[in-house]
Amino acid sequence: MMMRVKQKVRGTFWKLGQRAKQALHSEDGVGTVEVVLLILVAVGLVLIFKDKITEVVESIFEKISSRAGKI
Repeated sequence: MMMRVKQKVRGTFWKLGQRAKQALHSEDGVGTVEVVLLILVAVGLVLIFKDKITEVVESIFEKISSRAGKI
């Protein structure tokens, strides 16, 4: 009886070890991490250059508004 319990415990730990190895070698989450990092960089750049971006966008809309009457 005790021998069967030991075998089951060993089998369970072996399966867990195999799953852990598969998870460490899997690259499924790599794409998600890359996307999150790119978003963080983009948000950081927007925060750093917020005033300049606002100035450029306002300038573009002023040009669009002034030239819209010519069409």
